[in-house]
Amino acid sequence: MISDGTLMVDTEGEAVGQINGLAVLHTGDYVFGQPHRITAQTFLGRKGILNIEREASLSGQIHDKGLLILSGYLNAKFAQDRPLPVSASITFEQTYSMIDGDSASSTELYALLSSLANIPIDQGIAVTGSVNQKGEIQPIGGVNEKIEGFFHVCRAKGLTGQQGVLIPHQNVKNLLLHDQVVDAVKAGQFHIWAARTVEEGIEILTGKKADVVFQQVHRRLDEMIERLKSLESTNDKKDH
Repeated sequence: MISDGTLMVDTEGEAVGQINGLAVLHTGDYVFGQPHRITAQTFLGRKGILNIEREASLSGQIHDKGLLILSGYLNAKFAQDRPLPVSASITFEQTYSMIDGDSASSTELYALLSSLANIPIDQGIAVTGSVNQKGEIQPIGGVNEKIEGFFHVCRAKGLTGQQGVLIPHQNVKNLLLHDQVVDAVKAGQFHIWAARTVEEGIEILTGKKADVVFQQVHRRLDEMIERLKSLESTNDKKDH
């Protein structure tokens, strides 16, 4: 379904506010990894992050906690001397069953940062890993299945030599991959990156220094604050 475009997952190109997350699916005795497109939209407002899965009653408690942690990170990073003038929505596209766990929380954060900074993410990279409020990447389960799942999708759609998976550095010791994946990595056709922090991850995904991405976020937030002030001032004048 991914190969014929029924399930929309890009393995080439760049896109703003869009990233490939990885899930592990269980079907009886068989376990495999499947990529999912995750998208984030950011816009003027003060409502914070809207979890579309939660609003549709498709989000588990651990996934909800992961989204709240993202809010904590964003406020600590960008709202030390001002409130965040941002509303955002985030979702797993084309999924209609329950989403739980926090292994995609770093993935969701990268999508939000990309949308805020208006800087595109490499769609040839899939991401897994949870994140804490300090921006440290935390280990997850099913790392081998997730890597192999994305590898098979990339191979079916055509390996470019630029594709790969970004994992938490703690999961490197858990790697026990199929020979096909190992051979592709050795040949430079597929890659595995390990990240310790959000800064390391966003640099791999965007090809830009983390400071550049964060400066763009600050610039966008400054513009939003000025716009909100202007709107509030106009509304006050109308009220009088």
